[in-house]
Amino acid sequence: MADREEWDLPDDVGDPDEAEDALDDEEFPLGDGVADLVGEVQCPYCGEPVEITLDPGSGTHQQYVEDCQVCCRPWLVSVSYDDDGTAHVHVDANDDHDDNDG
Repeated sequence: MADREEWDLPDDVGDPDEAEDALDDEEFPLGDGVADLVGEVQCPYCGEPVEITLDPGSGTHQQYVEDCQVCCRPWLVSVSYDDDGTAHVHVDANDDHDDNDG
């Protein structure tokens, strides 16, 4: 953990671990601690419904590439979380992969 001065911790803070947890809560509020951990999407290629695992710890707005568990084609996954922890998940075809095929 960084120096107390760097994080502007008061001198009367007891346990450094508790102080670090308090800083984490300020910087990354968790609300009631309940956030969606899974989302169901429909593959834009094969049309199959697929349940994907979500990581709320990666931020309120996320975008990443993940392959379909059924047809293995790449998706561009977009996730956004509401203040109450509700996830909004959308997948699009990631056609960048196909542009490089011979």
